[in-house]
Amino acid sequence: MYPQIDINVKNIIENAKVAKKLCKDNGISLSVVTKVLSGNKEVLKALIDAGIDSICESRIENLISYKDFNVEKWLIRIPMQAEIPSVIKYADISLNSELDTIIKLDEEAGKQGKKHKIVIMYELGDLREGCMYEELEKVVEESLKLKNIIVYGIGVNLSCYGSILPSDQNMKELEDVVLKLQDKFNYKFKVVSGGNSTSYKMLQEGRIPKTINHLRLGESIFFGNIPCYDEPISNMYQYNFVLKAQIVELKRKPSVPWGDSSELNSNGDKIEYIDKGMRKRAIVAIGRQDVRVEQIVPKDSKVEILDGSSDHLILDVTESSIPYKVGDIVEFRLNYSSVLSLMTSNYVKRNNIK
Repeated sequence: MYPQIDINVKNIIENAKVAKKLCKDNGISLSVVTKVLSGNKEVLKALIDAGIDSICESRIENLISYKDFNVEKWLIRIPMQAEIPSVIKYADISLNSELDTIIKLDEEAGKQGKKHKIVIMYELGDLREGCMYEELEKVVEESLKLKNIIVYGIGVNLSCYGSILPSDQNMKELEDVVLKLQDKFNYKFKVVSGGNSTSYKMLQEGRIPKTINHLRLGESIFFGNIPCYDEPISNMYQYNFVLKAQIVELKRKPSVPWGDSSELNSNGDKIEYIDKGMRKRAIVAIGRQDVRVEQIVPKDSKVEILDGSSDHLILDVTESSIPYKVGDIVEFRLNYSSVLSLMTSNYVKRNNIK
């Protein structure tokens, strides 16, 4: 059944072991960000069997689907107030930056007879989630008063919005903030979570301050790559996800459309067409409904992606030495964002390769 995404489970497990050992050697606990699996229980079980004991998810639905797995579960998107009952029931730890939400988590935890751990997020410059220092101090102070909330730690996020990378300077700032808060409230945080896979470079170089004792790693494990740097990790496997799509049309056609035209196509894009004469063009059955076509790369380097509509991907296969025919499969390499989209699509089959 196509389209299909092949997942090399063995390579992912080997990457996870490498990351876990490096973290352990540096006194850092690891939570694997599994959201790219989109609820793939077979791969999650393999990770747990390999020694991964903590996972992070941004969607509570995935944590619900993992409810029977004996693994520490983090919700790493700030909880919506509408999902608070599920957060208390299915997440062991949640990242938070709004006191009002934390108070509601406390109330719901009381109703369910549970204690809920929170990591309070500090804004370190990337401008996604997190409190500025004055607010952070207040949120910590008020959260420590709550009966059903355990202030588990302080965390930061970097590189996801503002392209701000971890550095000696901002990691030192995080360390200073944590030490200041611990001194002010006479309270020891169990966890100081210093970011995501962009921190892997500092981890490799042994430059993460000792106060920071936790990382949330996803792309580095699933893709063997350090995001933002776009730097392959030398002792890890990279191409662990491959998209396979089937050719449904193969014809020679002009390279420039003809007839009355609008300025924009149906995607709202303005495209400049280059006249290359008649070309051999293939259509494969996948499109923008499933993935951003700009983020996939044909494994056959002689194949050019021209564009995609919602359900069709249009390729120029003129220069390829492969004698493609209707029904053949074209393979594509993927990055983190493209896998995230494809794994979320109900129209893409998952194939776990052990």
